[in-house]
Amino acid sequence: MAPRDLESAFPGLAGTAYEVTSPATPVYNCVAWAAAEDSRWWEPDPFQIYFWPEGIQRNAELDSYLAAFATLGYEVCESAAPEPGFEKVAIYVGSTGQPTHMARQLDDGCWTSKLGQDVDINHTDPADLAGTLYGNLSHVLRRPVPQQT
Repeated sequence: MAPRDLESAFPGLAGTAYEVTSPATPVYNCVAWAAAEDSRWWEPDPFQIYFWPEGIQRNAELDSYLAAFATLGYEVCESAAPEPGFEKVAIYVGSTGQPTHMARQLDDGCWTSKLGQDVDINHTDPADLAGTLYGNLSHVLRRPVPQQT
């Protein structure tokens, strides 16, 4: 997606330091990318075509997304600001209250998003993607940074 198209779809990106970080691919989506995966599509579809954590309700409600990320150790937190020792993800909801997008915070405090089947981008703030397409930031979740062995 060209910068002009990105800024048209996401007016909050205009004038910010965002960058495209990977080419378009249909292999994974924003939910998978928020979970730090790029090899499969995450979606709570009732037909079980896509990956969704075992035992978590397969519906498009916010509670299902919160529960899915709880299986990865995430819990709701107050702020999107970086916190030493924690990883964060953001959940956006549309006018119906259903999740529309997820983003993941990077080590430097910036955010990364997979835009559907399109490109991945790094952007400075979760609010950069708020608007007609993705709605607004609803929840920020955090988990302790996993210990490396």
